[in-house]
Amino acid sequence: MLSQEKIARINELAKRAKTTGLTASEREEQKELRNEYLMKFRSSFKSQLENVKVIDPLGNDVTPTKK
Repeated sequence: MLSQEKIARINELAKRAKTTGLTASEREEQKELRNEYLMKFRSSFKSQLENVKVIDPLGNDVTPTKK
């Protein structure tokens, strides 16, 4: 996942955007940080889904084959 410093910076920029507004460079930084966060989140979520097993009520593994 993302480092705690980057997450804190994302939150700080979000708060400032709601209160005082952001400069152009801060908006660009916010956009880049959000994109990085989303990429890592999607990658982690995809990996988690790929490792899920589906078991039917009879206890048989009915996991679809991976592409």
